[in-house]
Amino acid sequence: MELKLSMDKQDLIREDLNRSQKAKKFNLYLGMIAMFMMFAAYSSGFIVYTASGVDKGIKTILPYAFVFSTAVIILSSLTIHIAFNAVKKANLEKQKLYLVITILLGVVFFALQYYAWTVLFDREISFSNNNASQSFIYVFTGFHLLHIIAGILVLIRCYVGAAKQIPLHNNIFRMEIATIFWHFLDLLWIYIYVFLLLNQ
Repeated sequence: MELKLSMDKQDLIREDLNRSQKAKKFNLYLGMIAMFMMFAAYSSGFIVYTASGVDKGIKTILPYAFVFSTAVIILSSLTIHIAFNAVKKANLEKQKLYLVITILLGVVFFALQYYAWTVLFDREISFSNNNASQSFIYVFTGFHLLHIIAGILVLIRCYVGAAKQIPLHNNIFRMEIATIFWHFLDLLWIYIYVFLLLNQ
């Protein structure tokens, strides 16, 4: 009888955990939809503003650092995918290694974006110049960088969990959430970069 009660309790705990994880994943998808809608709104705002003829658009060649940052973030999507596959096979050492690589690539991406901003400032492209369309470069890249910071924090949390050897199912779920979010940031940057390229 006690054994049956114990098994029933474990089933209830498992069900609660599954419900909690489904809710977290649903919230993640809602957040990503909201982020995409925000950038779509910025894109629409830019198109409407430039079509009004107030100024002549961005009219500048984008910093070459954006090319390198694109390559870096694509590579980071590959490394986090390897880390996720590793944890599904319970290979924690490989997971931690590729998590560290992904985090470092995220930091490199951030540094390259900052360098691109310094190039833009050297060209006297800022919020205070006469061409307001050029300020959209900072709006797009700045808000994306805020999400990159959030993504790096999520990755660090995954690494800490792996280092503390949390239960494997929790570790896998953390990695699944982190992987989905990081891939989304990758695709979002590609969208931003292509949009800016088409309007430079």
